[in-house]
Amino acid sequence: MKLITRTLLILCAVTLFACNRGVEPNHELTIMPADSLPVAPVNDPVYVYGIPADSFDIIHGQIRRDSFISDILLKYGVTLPEIDKTLSNSKNVFDVRKVLPGRNYSILCEHDGAQRARYMIYEHDPATTYVFSFTDSLNITAFRKEITKEIKYAKGTISSSLWQAILDGGMPPALAAELNDIFQWTVDFFGLEEGDNFKVVYEEKFIENKSMGIGKILTAQFTSSGKTYTAIPFIQDGQETYFDADGKSLRKAFLKAPLKFTRISSRYTTSRFHPILKIRRPHLGVDYAAPIGTEVHTIGDGKVISVTTGGGEGRMVKIKHNANYTTAYMHLSRFGAGIKPGVMVSQGQVIGYVGSSGLSTGPHLDFRFYQNGSAIDPLKVIAPPSEPVSQANIEKFEMIKEVNLHILSTF
Repeated sequence: MKLITRTLLILCAVTLFACNRGVEPNHELTIMPADSLPVAPVNDPVYVYGIPADSFDIIHGQIRRDSFISDILLKYGVTLPEIDKTLSNSKNVFDVRKVLPGRNYSILCEHDGAQRARYMIYEHDPATTYVFSFTDSLNITAFRKEITKEIKYAKGTISSSLWQAILDGGMPPALAAELNDIFQWTVDFFGLEEGDNFKVVYEEKFIENKSMGIGKILTAQFTSSGKTYTAIPFIQDGQETYFDADGKSLRKAFLKAPLKFTRISSRYTTSRFHPILKIRRPHLGVDYAAPIGTEVHTIGDGKVISVTTGGGEGRMVKIKHNANYTTAYMHLSRFGAGIKPGVMVSQGQVIGYVGSSGLSTGPHLDFRFYQNGSAIDPLKVIAPPSEPVSQANIEKFEMIKEVNLHILSTF
């Protein structure tokens, strides 16, 4: 009797439910197994550097100049003891003094009104990211992306400038600066002629298939004014530098020019009409026109013997390179950091900035070159070379040279 009563109650409940749903009560009721019932889709958690990022509020920013990581973290509830402990625990992983302005960071905060930071992600460079953890463990983890390299072959012919030839050839613009650095002692890049040409084999760096610029120049060749210069990398005395096909160093005692200029506005002459004094007088140097503030570099190692601010030369630096050679840099807007009499300087060091001080009609550098106390034409100076390949290394160098020349001849 109890079983019959229970069955009738169930049937009534089903019928009532079906009527209320607008379904005929005599329709057949299908019961589906539980494992075949439709299930609402569940999104997989999104992980960033091993962190379930969708579990946090994420705030993005950039490191400001003269700011500290502690300034950022304190805003998001991380205490100074926690910051100090984190840095102490990971002092061999990350040096907080090397934080760079302009770099991106992300703060991962809890989903609440307090917005306390649990993680900070700092993108130090394209290949390296540091993750600061303020959870149960206070530490910093470094994540480094793999850098791959591809060897590229390129060549070009000058129509107007090296820069334009590189752009026209679809090569990385940074290649112009690299070639300039290698051949700057032998090729006058501001006197290039139409038809001059170059070949270069170089590495291009990639991170996740995105180009990160060029790496090492493996070999190069530059033909200018009918003369061909070859750059062959070779390690001597523990340092890799470039040598020409005769085993002579491409690095010379003096640079071809002390700055990157737009044009030569006046050359060495014993009789030039002075634009301010309106008289003819010798101009025993070369004027390089360039914007105010352009860096001026010493063309060679030496000792600063004079730093002056008065007279027609304006702000001027004089450098003695050896017993024979001295150079002077005139009409500067200001001096380089630490430049004063008695200071030793290295080739390429910034000793001042282009200006228009003294008797000058516009921004330029008046560059003077003295040999044994007498002014000579800077554009005609033949710079003495650095050390060539030693006799003990000649055989090894010749083998490397032949490989380089063969590669350059194939394209």
